Amino acid sequence: MSPNCAIGIDIKDNTCPQTDAYLQTHENKGILRFITCGSVDDGKSSLIGRLLYETKMIFEDQLAALSSDTQKFGTTDAPLDFALLLDGLSAEREQGITIDVAYRFFSTDKRKFIVADTPGHEQYTRNMATGASSADLAIVMVDARKGILTQTCRHSFIVSMLGVKHIVLAVNKMDLVGYNEDIFRQIESDYRKFVESLDLEIPIKIQAIPVSALQGDNIVDPSREMLWFKEPSLLTYLETVDLVEDNLKQNFRMSVQWVNRPNLDFRGFCGRISSGIVKPGDRVTVLPSGKQTIIARIVTYDGDLPAAYPGQSVTLTTTDEIDISRGDVLSSVEHPCEIADQLEARFLWMSEQSLMPGRQYVLKLGTATVLCRLGKPKYRMDVNTLHHIATKNLQLNEIGDCDLSLDRPIAFESYQENRDLGGLILIDRVTNETVAAGMVLHSLRRSTNVHLQDLTIDRVARASLKNQKPQVLWFTGLSGSGKSTIANCVEQKLHLLGKHTILLDGDNIRHGLSRDLGFTEQDRI
Repeated sequence: MSPNCAIGIDIKDNTCPQTDAYLQTHENKGILRFITCGSVDDGKSSLIGRLLYETKMIFEDQLAALSSDTQKFGTTDAPLDFALLLDGLSAEREQGITIDVAYRFFSTDKRKFIVADTPGHEQYTRNMATGASSADLAIVMVDARKGILTQTCRHSFIVSMLGVKHIVLAVNKMDLVGYNEDIFRQIESDYRKFVESLDLEIPIKIQAIPVSALQGDNIVDPSREMLWFKEPSLLTYLETVDLVEDNLKQNFRMSVQWVNRPNLDFRGFCGRISSGIVKPGDRVTVLPSGKQTIIARIVTYDGDLPAAYPGQSVTLTTTDEIDISRGDVLSSVEHPCEIADQLEARFLWMSEQSLMPGRQYVLKLGTATVLCRLGKPKYRMDVNTLHHIATKNLQLNEIGDCDLSLDRPIAFESYQENRDLGGLILIDRVTNETVAAGMVLHSLRRSTNVHLQDLTIDRVARASLKNQKPQVLWFTGLSGSGKSTIANCVEQKLHLLGKHTILLDGDNIRHGLSRDLGFTEQDRI
């Protein structure tokens, strides 16, 4: 027998059934995105480093480099400082802290993982919020010697605000408190009381686990030092936590990211499905225009699909040639998204420059980009007491609610219903700095019930009464160039001809009386 046949390789098509089966199994494994957060020096980086080490995701050359770095930068007496696997910046190693978000991938036989190691310092809270925005689960680290701290509460509130439904309370450094069960139970009780005080609309599932990242207790295998803890270890819980796919039960939503037009015979609309299921033949609504059409095909690189599900990036074609562009949202006809140009949102301010009410910012929501103005904050939130405190602006790392007015209506959903269509960022128009991350709470009532009143006496009726054609003469130019003088002379001439005129001298001519009189852009010359 050929050696190739002995290991199961099909020479005809050069494939190995065992390898193909393994790759298919690995590809179909579920994926869990989670973050580690908490206060300074609670052991977040060490925990992830220990997980990578215990799951055999560190290569020999990396292990050798880690051993060398431990001798130079290590902050513990252990032979390996696992935190150095995540803290790659020179400033991080010199100070022994985490500054930027570090992402790592690892997998086990049951699940694949993407973990974000986030900083604990208050100064870098905005980096932590970035990591939490795409997480399914959060590991909140607590030093067993210190208990619940201000930054623990702040990070927990941000995690809940960003819609994370699963929290692992990892009480670390249990080896430094003699693996005392009473200390662990007290911290667990204090933390659960804090989360209950948040009064969240969507409850969070909390799993408390006592660990020692340095010694490896309860990280992968149950700890021999804490036989009183009968629940699963950290890795076991991460492998088995049930992530209910609620977005499958929701209505269809897809933000259009790009119009695919490779030739004259094809026009498709690319995007990532946020929620719901879509199939060819489904009738959808294009928002904010409100036009309806039918899905013709679901196109992918590997061929057309009979259906598409949340998280898939696809190209949809329609049976009708209608205007669909980037920023539009394809939605189910029966239950479309909301449309509004005035919203209330909750912001985490991320800039050194404080919020300036009335200033114009760039707002990005989904794939839509619009201009907006923020009103005065209604309040800022004290993350320790959760009290609402009156304020005129928001400073770095402060959280508060504001009303905002957009320059045009957009399609959206509240953040609790849809993270993709309810999450937004604000960008400074001058510096291009991302100044805030926010979540849409709801539309403002005046966004839908305030509209232009229908005019009984319109411009046609006025023109017939005056026996003249309505026109707007708009004089523009530099200050002092004679606009008002010329306009006054023109009005005198028209008055001598028996024409009815109104002279407006000011910046409100375009948006003021001209709209009230019923004039349109075509009437202006």
